[in-house]
Amino acid sequence: MSTTTATTPLTTQDAETLITAARRAAEAAGVTVLDAGGHLLAFRRDDRAVLISGETSTRKAYTALQLDAPTADLVDLVKPDGPFHTLPTALDKPLLFIAGGTPVHRDGRLIGSVGVGGGTPEQDHGFATAAVQELS
Repeated sequence: MSTTTATTPLTTQDAETLITAARRAAEAAGVTVLDAGGHLLAFRRDDRAVLISGETSTRKAYTALQLDAPTADLVDLVKPDGPFHTLPTALDKPLLFIAGGTPVHRDGRLIGSVGVGGGTPEQDHGFATAAVQELS
């Protein structure tokens, strides 16, 4: 007999924790939090962030959620000689393979994702990772 335990979904309180942690790390950024279904839970764009950071943070979060992997780990897979080089244009909603998107897990299950845009890819990855660690 197997037992199934319910995993608490990503809540708006969790989303605020992620947003606050990412914004604390990255002062001028866009930060997006998606739930497990890819629906927007929270979004913030600092007044000083470049306008495109809102779009990039959302697409990074979506990509991390769909592939259940940090976008930093996926960059080489979509290069012209990579096994998934056509994936960025294969879906109706575009994926973005730039570091800064990170999946969020609870009890070993994917419950959402966070995306950060506005800094260098390495900075955005660090900010997103710091936010997820704050939630754990």
